[in-house]
Amino acid sequence: MRALTHWLCGRTEPRLFPYSAVLDEFHRVGKHFVEKSLLALLDGARQTTAGRAAGSGDAATRQLTDFLDIALDKWDGRYDYRSYLALRLLRLPCGADDPAPAADPTATRQARDRLLVRLVADTLAFELAAAAHTTELFPQHRPGPAVVAKRCRLGVRAASPALARLGLTGADAPATAGDLHAVASDLAPAGDPPLRLSMLPVHVTHDEYLFIRVLQSYECLFAGVAEELQSAVAALNGSAPDAAVDRLGHAGDLLRAAGPLFSLLATMQPESFRTFRQYTEGASAIQSRSYKLVESLCRTPEADRLDSVAFRSVPEVRARVQGGQSTVDEAYRSAVSDGRLTGPGGALVAQRMAVFAGTLGQWRRTHLRVAVRMLGSQPGTGYTEGTPYLAAVSADPVFTAVPPEPPSAGPTERRCA
Repeated sequence: MRALTHWLCGRTEPRLFPYSAVLDEFHRVGKHFVEKSLLALLDGARQTTAGRAAGSGDAATRQLTDFLDIALDKWDGRYDYRSYLALRLLRLPCGADDPAPAADPTATRQARDRLLVRLVADTLAFELAAAAHTTELFPQHRPGPAVVAKRCRLGVRAASPALARLGLTGADAPATAGDLHAVASDLAPAGDPPLRLSMLPVHVTHDEYLFIRVLQSYECLFAGVAEELQSAVAALNGSAPDAAVDRLGHAGDLLRAAGPLFSLLATMQPESFRTFRQYTEGASAIQSRSYKLVESLCRTPEADRLDSVAFRSVPEVRARVQGGQSTVDEAYRSAVSDGRLTGPGGALVAQRMAVFAGTLGQWRRTHLRVAVRMLGSQPGTGYTEGTPYLAAVSADPVFTAVPPEPPSAGPTERRCA
């Protein structure tokens, strides 16, 4: 790798790192098959950067450090769900040192919505480029024109709720995948790593691109839901518990917006999924920190659930629960029993909890349907028994203080059935 060797022999400035050359090689064969000689060079680059990072907090150094850690996860033997999805490069929560929710949620909510739109738009741009034969990336098992058209239609719909929250409605709302990509190009925040750095598939199967971007989109949404639930707990435990209404309402809106992503994911070709998942052992959605944080913020998991492989896969979340983390369920009960939450305000909080519980229950059922279609009876890659595991936990109650409000079976659930 001439470009990387040249960089290592020079000034090793992080901003001059040959990302394109390295990505080209990773994309040519897939992360699982990258030559060990290249990985050794990258390990040397990481050691060089580590010495610089100790006394530098600049964005270029941080970006390079994060990229090398993600590129070398299999080399290090620490490959997992979070490194597979490059969550650090997306600036999504992936550790115990994540910042607490901001008092004013506006900026954070908008940042999440912008990222979601960019992820979906990038997915569709790749589909269009592959269909037009203007890219050679990931050439195996490319879908036909009808599937590409369906993905573009579903992707625009999946991005619509976030676009609406950003004020892009009516004549300003993108109508096609091309329109969406044009809008998304203006949403990238200055200083953030380029989105292309977060695409490091393990194989060269076309549909892995879609799979990664949809999972990243889900992580974006669930990170937002977790922040809203944390703030709802704080409100319920405080002097103005009615403030939880807005937080629970927005959490429910985010979760409903996650539904159309399943329609997009359901267009993935099962044979393509079975091809690349051979090389994703050790990286499983069971390791999703954001989802487990959402689950544990709703109510305290039962002892057997907390001791399961699901929570042992996210030790920092498990530690929070064991440390006495307050939950929406618990905080609501306390607010009602203490007389701090009464009348119309209390009824509205209970109603928002019920709607959220029903929506999360529907998400779980749809997740199970898609997994059954893709996996069948195969075991999961997170050291579980696969779809039987999902079936066993899909009926767990979200809250115990408030029963769920059964949502109507929307088009997404019917299509994935």
